[in-house]
Parts: sequence; structure tokens; C-alpha cells
Amino acid sequence: MSFSTLIACSQLVDHLNDPQWVTVDCRHQLSDVGYGEREYAKGHLPGAVFMHLDRDLSAAMTGRNGRHPLPDPRLLAEKLGAAGISRTTQVVVYDDDGGMYAVRLWWLLRWLGHDRVAVLDGSIRRWVQEGRALTTEVPERAAKVFEIELRDRVATAAEVEANLGKNEFVLIDARGPDRFRGENETLDPVGGHIPGARNRFFRDNLDEQGGFRAAAELRQQYLAVLAGTEPDQTIMYCGSGVTACHNLLAMEIAGLPGARLYAGSWSEWCSDPSRPVAR
Repeated sequence: MSFSTLIACSQLVDHLNDPQWVTVDCRHQLSDVGYGEREYAKGHLPGAVFMHLDRDLSAAMTGRNGRHPLPDPRLLAEKLGAAGISRTTQVVVYDDDGGMYAVRLWWLLRWLGHDRVAVLDGSIRRWVQEGRALTTEVPERAAKVFEIELRDRVATAAEVEANLGKNEFVLIDARGPDRFRGENETLDPVGGHIPGARNRFFRDNLDEQGGFRAAAELRQQYLAVLAGTEPDQTIMYCGSGVTACHNLLAMEIAGLPGARLYAGSWSEWCSDPSRPVAR
């Protein structure tokens, strides 16, 4: 059995010593880029390796390509291989914030052609709440070759700009409603959203316990947001292309696959003053 969206702690625990499984710790904080590594050193899931959002899961910023540009697929494949991940590996990704950062690696692996990747539902918080052990031991994994089969999952700024006024596809913004309105913007120099976009805050995908809502509930909510638009005519974005992946995962759980990611997102869009802004 393989997992391609979510996995429960009770399902993962049976595979901690399975050589065909690799668990990746993706903890991060935008305000403290060393946070994830420190927390990993304090304690992580047994057998988990660590990948950093900025160094491993993003390319370098130029000032015009957003705050978390997509990594070079070949470099990412090398890092995945070094972590013991091949195309036959079941990957499980987690963080400590409801999947906010782990979804980035979930989406990147899907982009590279790898479907056997799942987010730990409830994150490390649920793992600890259920009384399961952590470790400080750093695993040694034999390197493997990760073969790329790149998929067309990415929308460009040019495509988004060309769609203005045409509405051939729908944009959905995963940021909080206040930032969508252009209020309380602390991460990017300009507040607002791409004209015509709809808002679906990624945290609304989660229930009160910090896990993803049931598939039927997510489906009902996303069908309301889509309002008749097909999923494959939908493009997700956020501030920097990370939490938009949370919405992409939620749509997969809901049985509504096919949406693409505008990876540069708002941070790329607003870096060009000639692009229009809505508030």
C-alpha cells in the first residue's frame, strides 16, 4: 500500500524501520530560519532526515523571482537521492504547523513525478500527543538515484498576467483574508492581491485538532470556491509558493486534482511595479 496525500501517525509507526520508507522533517519559521534545524536536533521522528525550506527546497532569490523560488529539479533530485530517496521510496513529510511547510516538499516531489509521498496528518504535534517517541539520532542512509519525470504543474507570471481580464482560469490565494485585502502585510513590500483572485485561507483546511478536514467536507468547501470552474482551470498562489501547496493538497484529498501552482506567487508579482494590484 502506498500513500499519496495523508498518512496517520498510527500508519507511519509500523514503517519506521522499513528501508523502503524515508521520513523528512520540514520544520521552519519564516521569522527564524534556523528554527527547524534546532528543533530537529532537540528531537525528531525516528529515522527522519531534515530538509531546509531555503537551502534545500528553494532556489536563490534575485529580488524578482519571489521569496521561495522553485529549486533546480536536478539539484533537488541530487539532494533527494543523498537522503536515500528514489522513485520507489515511500516518503512521509512533516512539520509542527499543520503541514504548512511540509506541503512544499509534498508538492515538489509530485512535480518531479513522484506520487508516493504523504503529509503526516496532525504533524509532529499529534505524534507527541499520542505518546510516541522522538530521537536525537541522525540516520545514515545509503545514497540512491532519484530519476526525474518533470510534470507540467507550474504557472508563470506571464501566464497569470496574460489571463487578466480573460478569466480563462481562476486564481485562488491561500493567504489570510487580511493580507488578501492588503492589510497587515509584513512579509512583502506591497499589500494586496492579483486582480480577479479568490481567497481560500490555507488554515481553513484544518480542523480544531490541527489535522486536515474530512475529504467530503473539503470537497464541499472547494466546490463552493471554484463555483463551477474545473480544477484543471485553477491556479493556486500565496505569498511565496509554499502555503498554496496546502490548498493543492486539500484539493487532492477532496478528489479535485489538476490545479497548478503559480510558484512565484505574490512576492514575485508585486516585485514588478507595472503589474496591477487589487485591494
